[in-house]
Amino acid sequence: MEKTLSSERIYEGRAVRLRVDTVQKPSGKKTTREIVEHSDCVAVVVIDSNDKVLLVRQYRKAVGKTLLEIPAGGINPGEQPINCVRRELQEEIGYLPNKIDRLGGFYSAPGYCTEYLHLYLATHLIPSQREAEDTEDIEVVRVPLSQVTDLIASGEICDAKSIAGLLWVISLGLKGS
Repeated sequence: MEKTLSSERIYEGRAVRLRVDTVQKPSGKKTTREIVEHSDCVAVVVIDSNDKVLLVRQYRKAVGKTLLEIPAGGINPGEQPINCVRRELQEEIGYLPNKIDRLGGFYSAPGYCTEYLHLYLATHLIPSQREAEDTEDIEVVRVPLSQVTDLIASGEICDAKSIAGLLWVISLGLKGS
């Protein structure tokens, strides 16, 4: 364990905060750690009754590319993760799930970020109205579950949360019906 000697918040924005911690390692050596503080999030593998995965294609400024991803989003203060799943799916893909299963979770980048992703499977979908301000920038893409590993191998799906979530579902043999 490292002992925190001091902590200084150097940036506070809408989505993230950045702090620099001065720590002492077990060896006695002092060093600094830059930590991105980010709220916990949900990541959702959505499968319809035809065993098609509903993905979202959207531009991501941080990497300067349009990515194909599973729906995900930040949990609001006081919001339960399962309620965040419902909200995010309505906002991003225009469906509400009748069945939501918690699969587990994982840290997105534990070397420098506090964000924890709660992973869910959503099935038995009911069409709903998309309700986000920026939905015109999100394209919903349906992909047969059987083609997901090829999309990962080709690099078409290339973000960690989507790869982890999709492979998790495949490894468990889960489907939409």
